[in-house]
This record gives sequence, C-alpha cells and structure tokens, in this order.
Amino acid sequence: MKLYIVTDSTADIPKELAAELDIHIVPLKVHIGDMTYLDGVTLSTGEFYEKLAQADKLPRTSQPSPADFVDVYESLAAREEDGEVISIHLSSALSGTYQTANLAKDMVREKINVHAIDSRTASYALGAIVVAVARAARAGNGLQYCLDLTQRLIANHKAFFVMDTLMYLQKGGRIGKASAVLGSLLNVKPILTFDEAGEVAAVEKVRGKKKAVGRIVDLINEYAAGEPVVASVVHATSHEEAEALKVRVAETLNITEDIVVTELGPVIGTYGGPGLLAVMLYKV
Repeated sequence: MKLYIVTDSTADIPKELAAELDIHIVPLKVHIGDMTYLDGVTLSTGEFYEKLAQADKLPRTSQPSPADFVDVYESLAAREEDGEVISIHLSSALSGTYQTANLAKDMVREKINVHAIDSRTASYALGAIVVAVARAARAGNGLQYCLDLTQRLIANHKAFFVMDTLMYLQKGGRIGKASAVLGSLLNVKPILTFDEAGEVAAVEKVRGKKKAVGRIVDLINEYAAGEPVVASVVHATSHEEAEALKVRVAETLNITEDIVVTELGPVIGTYGGPGLLAVMLYKV
C-alpha cells in the first residue's frame, strides 16, 4: 500500500525538502489589490514581502477550494491502486483549510481513502510534523504508525514567537486570545504561542525584542526539559537574527537533527508581518 502525504502551503516547508520527501502541497491564495496569487506557486516569499511593503491595504488570504483538494487527491489515486493519503493542515482555529480538506475527502472516497488531520498549529510547526511523518512513510512504516505519529507530534509540539508589531495580526482578524496584549506600553513585545485549540495566545510580555528572544530561549528549554527535540527557527525578513537564534537554540537544546531555518510564507506572513521570529519544536 502506497502512503501519500499532503499538506498546505502554510506549512512553510522548503521546496527542496518537500520534493525530496514527495510531500504534496495544496496552495492557499493571497489577494493583493486586484491580483490573486497562489502561495508559493505564483508568489514567492521574497516577492510577497516586497509587495507587502508597498501595499496600501493589508493583503487578504483565502483557503483552497474543495476542487483544489480533489485535484490533488485524484492525481494520487491515479498513481497506484489502494493508496492512502494522510492530509495534515493548518489549525482550524485560523482557517477553514482543514474543513475543506474534509469536504474533499468525502468527494473522493470512491477513489482513495484520505485521513484529514487538524494540526492545531501553523507555519513550520506544522511543516516539521509533516516532514517527520513523510520520513516515517518513506522508511516503510504503515498507515496506523504514521497516523499515531502525527497525533503524538501534534500533542508534543510547541511554538513561541515574537512580532515587531501586532498590527497585521489584529487587522487580519487572527489575533485570537492574544487580544489581551493590545494597547501595551511602547516597545513591550508579547511572546505568543498556539494554545491547545490552535488559537494564537499570549504567553507573557517582555520589554524589547532582544529580551523577548532571550525569554523564548528560556521557554523552549523549560518545555524541552533536557529531552531530545527537533527544533526549527522561523523568521520574516530577519535572516541575520534567525541565524543568530539558531546558534543559541543549538547550544541549549538536546537537538536530534539539524535545525531548519525557514522564512514565514505569504499566507502566515500576512498576519505575522516583517520582523517576526519564532522557535518551533517537538519532543521526539
């Protein structure tokens, strides 16, 4: 039985890695002015942040249509008889993408069996889970093993991030439980996370971005508690800060594989904005 892994473009998986592991990515859409782009297909991350800086209004985003998912699922069904799909997606608290995948799975049930999963997270916190499951599938592990692994990693993952401004999150309507930190004093940087429901939630407030990043390093160490972890660093137009943060993370955590540094893609970048820094990890 062939096992296929599907996710959406908000996973921010580097293209080379997705190609290597045969991960199938359904793009979300980004609307800037009168133009509509496919995340990661007709709009690169670099192009997006250039357009964001020039835009008069905040871009809008939209989820894939059921037909977009059906096209991917049916293309996989045509590859091999008796294939199975694990389709892991952006938090349902942030988008209807997971619900749409569920609709599409019912539409293709006569052709292929799809297991749609709500990751309850976003960006490379989602991406790292997808990569781990894809590697497990390639290693010959079966459907139930990979489904169990997916749920275990969702339960064992954590993400902490700091933004230069909450303006994008607020205007985009994705601020969730972090609304309590609005109206803070000048230069107070809230540290945010995804809660158990997959909503954005505030952890604490720190004065200044440098101190906030230091506090994130403390928090990931408290969470990891010396256990082996897989970690990544995510940033939005903050390459040098991200590389410096990678070094700090590597020095303090019990890392089991190379730390992936990736840039926040157009869809999540619409709400995170330039300057975001994050550490995302899961216990092995």
